Amino acid sequence: MDFLRPASWEEALAAKAEHSTAVPIAGGTDVMVEINFDHRRPEYLLDLNRIGDLYEWEVGEETVRLGASVPYTRIMENLRAELPGLALASHTVASPQIRNRGGVGGNLGTASPAGDAHPALLAAGAQVEAESAARGTRLIPIDEFYTGVKRNALQPDELIRAVHVQKADGPQQYSKVGTRNAMVIAVCAFGLALHPETRTVRTGIGSAAPTPVRAKAAEEFLNAALEEGGFWDNGKIITPSVAKQFAGLCSAACNPIDDVRGTASYRRHAVGVMARRTLTWTWESYRGNHRTTEGAA
Repeated sequence: MDFLRPASWEEALAAKAEHSTAVPIAGGTDVMVEINFDHRRPEYLLDLNRIGDLYEWEVGEETVRLGASVPYTRIMENLRAELPGLALASHTVASPQIRNRGGVGGNLGTASPAGDAHPALLAAGAQVEAESAARGTRLIPIDEFYTGVKRNALQPDELIRAVHVQKADGPQQYSKVGTRNAMVIAVCAFGLALHPETRTVRTGIGSAAPTPVRAKAAEEFLNAALEEGGFWDNGKIITPSVAKQFAGLCSAACNPIDDVRGTASYRRHAVGVMARRTLTWTWESYRGNHRTTEGAA
C-alpha cells in the first residue's frame, strides 16, 4: 500500500486523477477501522491532512460552506446557531478524540447508512461540492448523493472539497438510538428541520435503509396538515393525530435489516418514536419563537 501525501488541493486532484483507486484519508476514523479489520486494502492512500482549505468554513447569507475536514468539535463550538441539527448530530459521534479528528467529508465519502451526519444533512438541505482535475467543480444535491450501500455519486477522479448547508431558518432536531451512550454505531437515527420561510418540513433517516433517506410521504402529509390547519400562522399545538400519522409515515419510509445491533421491526418502531418526539420538540421551539415575535410586534 503506497501513501500519497499532496501539499495542496491541486496536487491532491492530480494524484486522484493519476490513481483513481486511491482512498482519501483525513481524519481516518472510518478508513483506518476498515484497514485494521482487513475489510479494505487499497493500493493507495491519499493523505489530505496538509490541505488547510479543507479545515475552513464560511458563513454566507443563506448557506454555510463547510470544508470537508472541519472537525465535528468545531461544528459544535462554532456553528450551533447556523447548523443546529448538524451540531446535535456531531455531539453523538463516537468520543471526544474522534470528534476532534473526524469531519463530514469522511461520512459522505464512506456513505455508510449509519453515518451520523447524513440525517442532519438531508433534513437541512445540503449540496456536496466535488471537484476533479479534468472537469472542475460541481455541486451534488444531497438527495442525489447516496446511490447504494456505501456508494455515492462521486466519479473515480473526484474528491469532496466542501459541503454547502442551508442555514437554519427554524428549529432543527436530531435523535439517535444506540446500544450504549457513547462510542456506538447508530441502530437508527432521525433528523428533522422546520423551514418556516418556505413553510416546509424536511426529514432524514439513518441506519434504517440501504442508504440514508428522507421520509418524503411523511413530509408531504405534514406540510399539508400544517398549511390546512394554519399552524404556521397561529402557532397552535400540533394535534396528536397529526403527530401519530407523521410518525407512522416515517416508519413506513424505512427499509431496514436485522443485524447484531437491532431487528428491522425495532428500527421501524424506533424511527416512528423519534419522528414523533423530534416533531414535538421542534414545534414547541417554533411556537416559543412565534409567541415571542407576536409579543414584540
